[in-house]
Formats: sequence, structure tokens, C-alpha cells
Amino acid sequence: MSESNPPTPPVAPGPARRLDRLSVTGRATLAGAVAAGALILAIVFGSRLLRDFDSALLPYAAASVFLVFGLVHRYTVWVSAPAARRLFKQGWRSFFSVENFRRAPTAVPRMIATYLGFQKFLGARSHGRWAAHQLIFWGCLLAAVITFPLTWGWFTFTSPTGPGPQYEWRMWGVKLLTFDSLSFFGWLLFHGLDIAAVLVIAGASYFLWRRMRDRGAMTGQRFAYDLLPLIALVVISVTGLLLTFSAIFLHGQGYEFLMVLHMISVVFTLIYLPFGKFFHIAQRPAAVGMQLFKYTARQGEKVFACRRCGMTVDTDAYVENLRGTMRDLRLDFDEWAEYCPRCKRVLRGSAYLENVKKGYK
Repeated sequence: MSESNPPTPPVAPGPARRLDRLSVTGRATLAGAVAAGALILAIVFGSRLLRDFDSALLPYAAASVFLVFGLVHRYTVWVSAPAARRLFKQGWRSFFSVENFRRAPTAVPRMIATYLGFQKFLGARSHGRWAAHQLIFWGCLLAAVITFPLTWGWFTFTSPTGPGPQYEWRMWGVKLLTFDSLSFFGWLLFHGLDIAAVLVIAGASYFLWRRMRDRGAMTGQRFAYDLLPLIALVVISVTGLLLTFSAIFLHGQGYEFLMVLHMISVVFTLIYLPFGKFFHIAQRPAAVGMQLFKYTARQGEKVFACRRCGMTVDTDAYVENLRGTMRDLRLDFDEWAEYCPRCKRVLRGSAYLENVKKGYK
């Protein structure tokens, strides 16, 4: 009697997955370090070898370097996942596709405006939440456009006549324009951060009020993930407004304390941003690419019908992309992507009745 060959035991995926995670972490660390180094060089050369760099703003600049490192590090780890990597590639492929541009030339600017800028998809959930998101989004965007170039020494405002009111706005040492600080335009430039603070306070206060009263929001909320970002935004905005109030109405009384408190809150938020809820700010543009992929696929391809009931599932390209992602994840049931959600539930229930519940008879 010949001895049969024993079956080959399956290789445990644990060590391989750990090595893969280590390699992903290494790539993410390298990418983050390169991005941080590039920003440091941009700060040095953009400020004309630090001649336009304000040393009092060093903590802000250091926090922004750490912010870039953290964002790129986490983004690299996120994109390394099979599902995110596939959608990321498909989004960029759709973005740079000449055929898609010919088929729908206005799709990209329209989606950037509606999905990324005005976030119309939030309006379907609640008009109040949409308005609050808009206030926070445009307030933070305005603050970032003003703060980062000033922090890095790229923008400077100097007065050739001593105390003013004439000021020169320079970028990278090149004069852009001369303006009167007492004019409406000058007031907008010098109080842009105050305007941004008012917008952010209004939006963040709405979400804080909602999270204190709405049972649905209170059930699953976590302090560090859901409440802390809103509190940080309010603290930054309030302390920023108090700095202006102290300079105008209190002749600088308490200004130094408020300046330190404001600096601490900003630095903390910049360091926290890559690791908390605010990371979705970096993820949102990738979602625009995914929406573009789905939109262009619907324009030129037939929809995929459910294998069981014939109802529309999605486009052929989207279903095949989902199946490919499931195969990358080594999920041996990728054919389930070819069924609609209702048929999936029916098939799962039938499998349970046939293979599990009958064992209790």
C-alpha cells in the first residue's frame, strides 16, 4: 500500500502581513520625511534664505512641517491598502483620461465645485449640517491661505513710510501691490483671520450644540475624535479674535498671554490633524476622483445587472474594480459583487437556513 502524500498545510498569513505592514510603514516614513524636507527647503528659499522669515512664528512653521510629515505618512499608509489603492489609481486614470475629457469636458470642474467646494451631498442629510460644514470649510480655507504663507515668510507686509498707512505686499520678495491700510481692501487684508474666525465659530458651535442634544450623535461620539477637533477650532478662533480686541480696545493689555494661548492651540491642532477626524480633509480630493470614475463609467458603458433579479447594480467597470479589490484582499467570494444588496441578503439567509439552522432540528 503506497503512502499518500499529506496535504500541504496552509501558510500562516500573519508573518507575511506583518512584513508587509513594516514595508508600508517604511515607505510612509520615507515619503513623509521627503515631503517635510521639501517644505523646509521651500520655507528657506521662499523666504529668501530666511531674510523674510519671522522668528516669532517659528513654532507655527515647525508645526506645519510636522503636519506635512503626518499627512503624507498617513496618506501613504491609507493608499497602500488594496481597496484605497485601486480607487486611487482609477480616480487619477479618469482624471487624466483624454477620452473622458472629450466625453464630459465639464465633469472635473463641476465635481470639484459641487463635491469638494460646496459639498452638495451633505445637503441631502441636513441643510443645517451643510451650512455648518460650509462655514467651517471656507473659514479654515481662508485662514490657511493667509496663515501658512505668512508663517513661512512667503508673504510680507512692509511700510515704506514708517508706521503707514501705505503698505507693500510682497511675495517671495517681489512686490505685488501697494495699498492703503485704512481702505476697505486694506481692512480685509489685515482682518481676514478675524473673518475666518467668525465663520469657524458659527459652524463649530452648531456641531457642538448638535452633539450635546442629538441622541443619534451622542450615542457613538468619542471625545478625542468628535468633540476635541471642534473645541480646538473654537479655542483658536476665540483667542484670535481676542488678540484683535486686545490690540484695538485694550491697548495691548493681556496680549502676550493671549498670543501664547493662541499659539499653543494652533500648534496642537496642526499636530493633531493627521491623526484625528480632520484627516478626511486630505482624503476628500481622492473621493472626487472616485466620483469622476463612476460618472465617466456610466456615460460610456452598459450597467451591470444583478445575476439573480436583473436589477441594476452599477457599471461594468465599477463591479470589476470591486471584484479585483476583493481578490487583492484574498476574499474568495468576489462573485458576490455581481448581486444587488437585496439578493445578497436573500442568499445569505438561504445559506444560513440550509447549512446552519437545519443542524438544530
